[in-house]
Amino acid sequence: MRAACSGPALQSPPAQRRQYSRSAPPTSWLPVPFVTETIAGLTHTTDLFSRLLKERIVAVYGEVDDRMAGTVTASLLYLEAESDRPISMYINSPGGSVTAGLSIYDCMNYIVPEVSTLVLGQAASMGSLLLAGGAAGKRYCLPHSSIMLHQPSGGHYGTAADIAIHAKEILRIRTQLNRIYERHLTGKKKMTVDEIERMMERDYFLSAEEALELGVVDEILASRKKKPETTTTAEET
Repeated sequence: MRAACSGPALQSPPAQRRQYSRSAPPTSWLPVPFVTETIAGLTHTTDLFSRLLKERIVAVYGEVDDRMAGTVTASLLYLEAESDRPISMYINSPGGSVTAGLSIYDCMNYIVPEVSTLVLGQAASMGSLLLAGGAAGKRYCLPHSSIMLHQPSGGHYGTAADIAIHAKEILRIRTQLNRIYERHLTGKKKMTVDEIERMMERDYFLSAEEALELGVVDEILASRKKKPETTTTAEET
């Protein structure tokens, strides 16, 4: 979880070293599949993520940065304008910028439609906060998902006074994030802000079952099929 409150030192090392060229795509580039449908006798081709948006599914895949936050928040606002029906957010993210992540989190709470969350793969750092921030009772993970919580990190160089100012700011952000987790962790044992702070002093990895016990998620989904034996809920742990 990277606090985006200071200068260049807060960039991740890959972002600092990355060089783009005409001959090679950026390292974060992924091919986007296109789907073709026939509607009323006419052929329509669209990218896969736009097609998912029609089903009110918003994808949070990859590092959380300002570009992703802009796309996700715009998608949430568009879907709210279209209907009050619930929105599904699918997450597979290693985390990233705190400010970008909080803009998504705030938008999830700001809009009228409920936003359910589902992690496929991993929800680390800011990804775990977005997962936990989904609508109560509608936060899910798949059986082999990995969830990681930790405190924000960052760096700054300059005068002693500047360093002290940014150190104070990152401590404020840490307290803010701890309070958000306190609000959303729904485990059998209610955790205090101090307990959450101690837990997150280092990277804290959780399996799907551990995330369910802690209250980061409400249910583990093994299949879309509605079979009691394939679904685990907090009451059963």
